[in-house]
Amino acid sequence: MTLLDVSIVNVALPSIEGSLGAGPSQVQWIVAGYALAFGLVLVPAGRVGDLYSRRGMFLVGLTAFVLTSAVAGLVQDAWQLSVVRVLQGMSAGLVNPQVLALIQQLFTGAERGRAFGAFGTTIGVSTAVGPLLGGAILAVFGEAEGWRGVFLVNVPLGLVLLPLARRWLPAPPPRRRGRLHLDAVGLVLLGAATVVGMLPFVLTTGRDDAPWRWVLLVPGAALLAAFVGWERREGRLGRDPVVPGALVRTPSFSVGAAVGIAYFAGFTGIFLVVTLYLQSGLGFAPWQAGLVQTPFAVLSALTSQVGGRLVSTRGRTVVVVGLVLVALGLTAADVVSAAVQGTGGAIALSACLALTGAGSGLVISPNQTLTLADVPRSVAGVAGGVLQTGQRVGSAVGVAAATAVFFSALAADGGGGDEALVGQALSHGLRVSLGLVLLSLALAVVDLRRRTAPHHGAHDASVAKHRVH
Repeated sequence: MTLLDVSIVNVALPSIEGSLGAGPSQVQWIVAGYALAFGLVLVPAGRVGDLYSRRGMFLVGLTAFVLTSAVAGLVQDAWQLSVVRVLQGMSAGLVNPQVLALIQQLFTGAERGRAFGAFGTTIGVSTAVGPLLGGAILAVFGEAEGWRGVFLVNVPLGLVLLPLARRWLPAPPPRRRGRLHLDAVGLVLLGAATVVGMLPFVLTTGRDDAPWRWVLLVPGAALLAAFVGWERREGRLGRDPVVPGALVRTPSFSVGAAVGIAYFAGFTGIFLVVTLYLQSGLGFAPWQAGLVQTPFAVLSALTSQVGGRLVSTRGRTVVVVGLVLVALGLTAADVVSAAVQGTGGAIALSACLALTGAGSGLVISPNQTLTLADVPRSVAGVAGGVLQTGQRVGSAVGVAAATAVFFSALAADGGGGDEALVGQALSHGLRVSLGLVLLSLALAVVDLRRRTAPHHGAHDASVAKHRVH
């Protein structure tokens, strides 16, 4: 539910505009507010879950998500929806780090790989089927008010999940008095740096650009530098910083996080530019555009399970193979988008996306397993929060870059909606995603060489665990 709400709203925007009379600024915040708030609270939520109760944070976040979804489906004003979307994003951010932390807590060895495989399936499916599910809900509820169903559908699902989560998720161990410290200053600095740094990448809705927003990168970088300085100070004083310095210095975590950031920047942008091509260039309905992308979700779900089983024996090789398949799929999609038009082109594009999805399933969950392998359970929540924050930032950067190139290519060709011109724009957008995937592949190959160096992998793991402890 929380990941679907990142993308599913995009197909409902015309319905929201027509129903609530939303203007460009309001549409921006309906989309961007969720993403910004989501990224804002991931690390703090992970830290609080580590210190107090992961189950408690999960239940609080899920309850808030259900309530904000209900309110979002009932609002009567566009600015009200913008505010509720921010609160909904914060609720989602409370939930997600607890999932990764609980997997770390409850599973070890090969079982942990299979658990992350299931989690990777969830990520792949929820990211890819957003347009299809959103289009189906609009078809059921009607174009005029169908956007309300996009939010209200979360309510019955959440009401089923809440008692199950309370029953099945483990209660926290007894707290040790005098050992809890929450770095409030560090949390504020990190939150501000995340929001200000992400804002330039999410504060756009398509053709209309706002060049002034890039100025925000300067204070964003300054806030990040202030956060790093404060965290080092906390470490020198023997306190518990938000992000333990040894966590960042753990090779498996830092390199794996970089691989994940680059990959999420690459693959998340694919779906938006493909949807724009199918709807603007080919005139597809939202559900039809989603159907073209469904093979990605199906193959990603299947290979995530395979990757989860293989990662315990094949390690980083699984991720490298997956990234090669993704790169081949994107290259084929680039060729198809420029050469084949009409329904046949859509079918060929769907086949290329299937190959891309097959590779994606071998990337996400195995990479998360390897990234968190040397992280102690005591800081699993904050590690998961850092990892997911990086992925959110990567997604925002990748979507902004791919769509900017897409619309720039259209503008250079006169800005028309001709199928061939939109196909060329799609080709340009896909090349941005391909470049980012190749960057992720280069990082993964470097890590593979490091891990296969004699005596290097075992030494890194033991040193990393000692430092984090």
